[in-house]
Amino acid sequence: MGTPVTSMDHRAPTGDPMLTARFAPPAVPGLLVHRPELLKRLTAGVRGPLTLINGPAGSGKTVLTAHWAADGRAPRPPMWLTVEPDDAPGAFWAYVLEALHRGGVALPAGVGRPTRAEGVTRSFLVRLADGLAATAQPAVLVLDQFDTAQPPATTEGLDFVLRHAGGGLRIVLTSRSDSLLPLHRYRAAGEITEIRHADLRFTDEDAEALLGEHGLDISQAGVRLLMERTEGWAAGVRLCALAMQRSADPEAFLRQFAADRTTIADYLLSEVLDAQPPLTRDLLLRVCVTDRVHPDLADALTGRDDGAQTLAGLARDNAFLEQIDASAWYRLHPLFAEVLRAHLRQRRPGLEPRLHGRAARWLARTGRLTEAVLQGAAAGDWQFAAAQLVDNLAIGRLLTGLEADQLGRAFAGMPAGTPGAAPALVGAACRLAEQDVAGGEAGLRRADTSLTASSGPAARLGRAFLGVLAGRLAGDPKATERAAADADRLLREIAPPLLAGHPELRALLLAHLGAAELAAGRLDRAGSTLTAAVAACGAPGGEDAAGEHPAGEHPGMEHPLCDALGSLALAELLRGRLRQAAEHARAALAVAEQSALPPGRRTGVDHLVLAGVAVEQDDLAAARRHLDLAAAAVGSRPDPATAARAAVIGARIAASEGDADTALAALRAVDAAGLSARVRDELAVAESAVHLARGDAVAALQVLDAVEAASAEAPWETPEGDRPEYAVARARALLAAGRGADAGQELDGVPGDDSVPAPVRARACLLRAQIAAADGDPDGAHRRLGEALALARPEELRRMFVESGPWTGRTLRKDPQLTRSHGWLNPRTPVRTARTPQDGGAPPVVEPLSPRETDVLRKAADLLSTEEIAAELYVSANTVKTHLKSIYRKLGVARRSEAVHRAQDLGML
Repeated sequence: MGTPVTSMDHRAPTGDPMLTARFAPPAVPGLLVHRPELLKRLTAGVRGPLTLINGPAGSGKTVLTAHWAADGRAPRPPMWLTVEPDDAPGAFWAYVLEALHRGGVALPAGVGRPTRAEGVTRSFLVRLADGLAATAQPAVLVLDQFDTAQPPATTEGLDFVLRHAGGGLRIVLTSRSDSLLPLHRYRAAGEITEIRHADLRFTDEDAEALLGEHGLDISQAGVRLLMERTEGWAAGVRLCALAMQRSADPEAFLRQFAADRTTIADYLLSEVLDAQPPLTRDLLLRVCVTDRVHPDLADALTGRDDGAQTLAGLARDNAFLEQIDASAWYRLHPLFAEVLRAHLRQRRPGLEPRLHGRAARWLARTGRLTEAVLQGAAAGDWQFAAAQLVDNLAIGRLLTGLEADQLGRAFAGMPAGTPGAAPALVGAACRLAEQDVAGGEAGLRRADTSLTASSGPAARLGRAFLGVLAGRLAGDPKATERAAADADRLLREIAPPLLAGHPELRALLLAHLGAAELAAGRLDRAGSTLTAAVAACGAPGGEDAAGEHPAGEHPGMEHPLCDALGSLALAELLRGRLRQAAEHARAALAVAEQSALPPGRRTGVDHLVLAGVAVEQDDLAAARRHLDLAAAAVGSRPDPATAARAAVIGARIAASEGDADTALAALRAVDAAGLSARVRDELAVAESAVHLARGDAVAALQVLDAVEAASAEAPWETPEGDRPEYAVARARALLAAGRGADAGQELDGVPGDDSVPAPVRARACLLRAQIAAADGDPDGAHRRLGEALALARPEELRRMFVESGPWTGRTLRKDPQLTRSHGWLNPRTPVRTARTPQDGGAPPVVEPLSPRETDVLRKAADLLSTEEIAAELYVSANTVKTHLKSIYRKLGVARRSEAVHRAQDLGML
């Protein structure tokens, strides 16, 4: 192209000298985020006539373009012109000619120069286009900051020259708003490359790279928080990085970051807000009190009728306001909204609460309940906000669904003594959502003082509904039933159109009632009620992009469905129906995942049930995994009964690993106060089993006898039924203590029909088999063992046979036919063809097993314990453990059952 020439004292049409600074690209920052994909798109773009880089202030348009220009990626060094908003058409074209001249573009002298700032002739544009078409190499011209402020004549002239230059001119436009160029024509012809705001946003990786350039080592959580606050806005990320450099604790800065107290506020106020006309500034300051704004809502907040036009213009100009998909709604960038709210409080004190109040009533009139409640709470109008939930049968939203946490935070500031039934009910619901039973009941008592016979059915239904939940949390099935009956009666008094919009109410009532029946030990009734609750839930609803709920779908169904499925899974587990329990638990997990329920809104019962199933089936690795997931799901405040059952499962796992101390510590850490008699029985049975595992039958009996004594003192708390699980546990302890006759008498009280869960009957049969063997009755022992195996087989209840000690293994080895009939006791995966590690299969055997290791593995496959293997092979137990570790290493597994499965798959057994 040759060396660019200097200016020949060319002047603007006004006679003023050309400003040299306008022809120089900005210096590329020393701390730069390299964005190779965008640079490639720019290079590809200048193969065509037009490239548009469009985004808000500070989005990195100019930095990206300057980096590209300096990087030598263009077919020829691009020329640069910074466009001023007050450039008249003649002045603009004079600067364009000067930019081309300085870039070495030789144009015919006949092109001429503009002589008037106000405009140029059509003839000049024709001559310029013709001169560019004749150049040997296309000229690449960057027009920085070419926005809608340019006169229409300038844009029309640029379009004419670009279309008639015959490929001799390539334009790169950077702008905050779409120019008046007919972009649709260029798109239709495939002659435009567009890099928009979404492309310019920093990714997590970009932000991490920039922070690294500033010498900041920020955690992944910190980077995510930064990106959440800035939404990838480049200037925001850079300004935060600079502020963090000056902070003694950069991570703490991110957690405490307030946009209105940083240079970000100055940037947004000067670059965005102050650039708007007065009426637009007023609208922005008023609509910032809402998370999203509709043109009609904007009019309600301003008292004018220019909302639609103003919002559309702001979105078009990338003024940190964007349209939400294709809806009529808009949203402000959260940092801009935060700065505007601070500015509003400073400039117009006292106006913000009034604006919240106006927004609340507009949103209520248009059926946007949750937003109306949030705005009413922000206005401090607690009676209005609470009444919206109570009168619209939506008080359940404080307890369930994706909005529950948000609504709870909104009412956290409501004074405790706020008068009226609705605020009292809402306060009670907030307490119950936090499992504060005493606080919830106190709120209900306050509501009772305001409720009268003349109170509307919605308020009385809300009271009954919360009574059901309070009864469930208090473990009071009778109170729960009374409140549920009241709620069922009041549901019939609600206007059908209103009730039809809240199907979650009946689902929630059934879910809470079923859970209360489950806690009371009424397993069959609980199963029926919870099945009805699941049916009432149907599929969880959803929202469209604008936050509307499509017809036929309703919010708030996710939590009751998860709750009902989880409780139903637990009921099936307690009834010994492991397969159905696992099916319901997995269904609950699927709903939670599909609905994106946050961990704090999950009960954890689904994973807990799967852990219980895995323990019974002797898959302890899966049990541990699900138990950990249950703890993570429920968070720091688990339901007491859930926490107790988690301790039972954890104790069984620890005891199986030989860690009785840890098992006992887990069980004794449970606060049994307030737990139902059934759950206390479960804790005692588990503790008794741990004592038996360590060979202490006396302690096992003492634990069970203590529970029996407590039940005698409070018979009204005894679980419904004959407590067969307790009887079987006591019989097991008696047998271990050498009191076989007493154990048999204990088992005589355990029914043998379907009224008793199959696992309990199987354990009873197994104990009877052991008693018969001890009494010298091998035929009876064989028969009873067969019955136990037959009862255990459908649900693959393996753990009970492992926990029964070596007797089962010895008996099975004496009867090969019985062993073959119950191969499920030592499960193996289906026979597979050999797979290499590349196929995703298990790794090959590291080295062959020694003869002694093969002997140990065969004995392990026969269900022998470590001690039994040692006795059979005449070695010590420690020697067996050493062989087992070597076997695990060679087979690439972690535990005994996996080693057996792996050896079977390889044909070694």
